[in-house]
Formats: sequence, C-alpha cells, structure tokens
Amino acid sequence: MGYELRNEELNEMLAQLKKEYLIYAPKYFKGGGRFSDTDSVRYGEVSTADEIVFDKKAEYSFKEVLLPISQTLFYFTEDEVKEADAPKKGAIVFLRSCDLHGVKRLDEMYLNNGPSDHYYKRLRENVIFVLMGCEKSFDSCFCVDMGTNISDNYDMSIDRCENGYQLDCKSPKFEEALKKYAVREKKVTSAAVTETKTRVNIPANLSYQIANASLWREYDSRCINCGRCNFVCPTCTCFTMQDIFYTDNGRAGERRRVWASCMVDGYTDVAGGGNYRSKNGDRMRFKVLHKVLDYKERNGYHMCVGCGRCDDICPEYISFSNCINKLENGMKEVLANE
Repeated sequence: MGYELRNEELNEMLAQLKKEYLIYAPKYFKGGGRFSDTDSVRYGEVSTADEIVFDKKAEYSFKEVLLPISQTLFYFTEDEVKEADAPKKGAIVFLRSCDLHGVKRLDEMYLNNGPSDHYYKRLRENVIFVLMGCEKSFDSCFCVDMGTNISDNYDMSIDRCENGYQLDCKSPKFEEALKKYAVREKKVTSAAVTETKTRVNIPANLSYQIANASLWREYDSRCINCGRCNFVCPTCTCFTMQDIFYTDNGRAGERRRVWASCMVDGYTDVAGGGNYRSKNGDRMRFKVLHKVLDYKERNGYHMCVGCGRCDDICPEYISFSNCINKLENGMKEVLANE
C-alpha cells in the first residue's frame, strides 16, 4: 500500500520509530571530507527526514551497519569468555537499489556460504530496509548494466514528491503508523534509473584465461594498495582478527574482527613469509575477477552491483568500470596467444 506524507508527519513517524530502532541514512558530515575543508556524505544515525541526503550518492556504503568496521566478538579473562552483547535496538536503513542488491551479496556470503555467521545473523535479523528511489543516475554509476537498478525486496520505499514524500509499504508492522500519519493513500512506484552515463561490458566468453592477460601489469605501478576501493564497496566482506589485551600478561582482553582488504600489504601473507599476491596488479586481477567472474559462477549473479564508489574514491584515479571494459580485449589477447 502506498502513502503520501508531508515533512512534518514523516518526522513525527520517525520520532516514534526511534523508540524501537536506530535509523541510518546518508547524511552530511561537515568537514568530514577526504580533503581539507570539504564535507562528506556517508551513513550515520538520523532523527529527521531533513537530515537524509537524497540528491547525492553516499561516498561510503550502508555496510557498516551490518558489518561494523571494528566489532568486538567476545571478552576473555583467565577463567571465562563472555560473548559481546547484541545491540538492544533494531535498525532502519535507508539505501538505494544498488545497495539493497548488495545486502543480497552479504547475506549469501555470511548466511549461506557454509554455516551462518552468528554475529552477522543477529544484526541482520533486526534490520529494516527502506529503498530510496533514484530519479537520476550519478556519473560513476553503472547499475543498469549490472542489473541492480531495480529492487522490490524492500520493507518500505521512499521518494520525494511535490508535497513531501511518498512511501510504499510491504511490511505489515509499519502499516498502522503510515495510516496514522499519511495525508492520503495512493499507488506508489519507487523511481528507478533506466540508463547510466558510465557503461560496462562483461565479455560473454570471459574465463580464467584472462588471468594471463597483460592488462593487469598496468596496475603494478598505478595502484598504491591503500584498500579504499574495498572499504567503500557494499559487497566486500573480508576481515582480519585482533586481540586487544587489557593487561601486560595478556590474560584479559577482547577479540575483535576488523575490516581487511585484498588490496593491502600483508593480507595474503602466510607462514614462512610467503605472499600469494605481492604485486598490485595481481591483487587487482583477484578483485576484478572475484566481482565479475567466479562469484557469478558459484551463485548465478555478479558480485559487483555497479554503485561506482570504487571509481569515486581511488586517489590514483583507477577506474574499476574501465578495467571491466578492458576484459574484452584481454580475452582476445590470451586467445590469440594460445
């Protein structure tokens, strides 16, 4: 069922929901940009609709809500281990279609890829997703080519309209609140982009032979292995473990899992000092092929959702979408050399 709400009524509804949920959405962080005196749009807790940024893409994804950058798993002493408490409130997350498709990828990795991850699952079970309609594409987006521009598996959707906001609700638990605050009921279809400025073409004959193409060597010198592309990506799931000791004897402390990156030094180090991917070009190859080849072979759809954040964040102006478009010529090269 669809509803139209004015700004005041939506804020009243959000105030009511905040008693039970933490509400996260893209918002402005003044002075929080990557350069001096610049602002940033990223996910944070909001209280009113006025704080939600609808006309700009969040530089970082929703991922930190489900996968905190640093997450304490348990505390330990000499005598006992205590699991960290789960959040006392659920969460409502406002996100775009590409990011909602990203949730599907995270679920696959953490819930269906073998035994489910306990810490992810207990957060995931208490999260409500509100789809933010996209009236237009941003410059670096290529969601249409990745098939992630449209979503229908949301709890609610929200779009701005002339008189305020229009919402579509698929979750019975919010119907009562929406009926209470709505100006009117109406049929609502969330906005979705149908074309993007950035386009990508994944070759139909793409295979693991592409690993032998020369295109990866370009990134040996261009990439500085900072890992930013992984940290802004809504579908990167890698982490490392850290033990934090409270005492000098190491007998009391906590264990945390912390985001990690396949692009940074040390990630593939093994016992004896070996490193499976010491060159940055090899790391780029691993990342790209994971996003557009091997994940699809296992699950039937690409891991990349086409949000374009990796293109936006790279300090060396390496374009992931451009790298995808080089794969066609790379396949021609390796097939010609057979």
